Amino acid sequence: MKVILATHNPGKIREFSQMAEPCGIELLPMPDDLDPEETGSTFLENALIKAHAAAKVTNMPAVADDSGLEIEALSGRPGIRSARYCEGTDKDRREKILEEMAGVPEGKRQAAFVCAMALCLPDGTVLKTTEERWHGSIGFVSRGENGFGYDPIFELDGRNQTSAMITNEEKNTLSHRGQAWRKMVDFIGSPEMKF
Repeated sequence: MKVILATHNPGKIREFSQMAEPCGIELLPMPDDLDPEETGSTFLENALIKAHAAAKVTNMPAVADDSGLEIEALSGRPGIRSARYCEGTDKDRREKILEEMAGVPEGKRQAAFVCAMALCLPDGTVLKTTEERWHGSIGFVSRGENGFGYDPIFELDGRNQTSAMITNEEKNTLSHRGQAWRKMVDFIGSPEMKF
């Protein structure tokens, strides 16, 4: 089954494709020139904006996610602005967070990765939505080379590891995106699901 994945983020494309292929789902990229403005005030609203736009333009079913990091000590920031929290690279955004968290002691650094997903048809029908969370905390330094975005500063609960220190397979099992995607794959692959 072919579904448009409404993102230009190579890290997300890689992660979702690894989880989709064993289920017989082929994810196709959305057109390079399509870049819907994320004007929503929640992760789910932004996922719906992207899925609707990609489905309409491609005339195919489209799935989109909007995900980010919510940090309790920063009143939920960076939240829906995670990818645009500051100018520059992922490393610049991680360093900004670490600077803002410099005075926050261990035990007060709780955070969660959030992922909302939406699956839409070209006519605007919303087939499925889901939202999942991966709880952890913010470390004091970046650690690990795997993953992308905020992974190197996201400490896993009960483990002396960041999400950038575990394998892709383990991350796909534990993560907010992995949890949301499994629910979406189960729905797409269900016998009653026909596009």
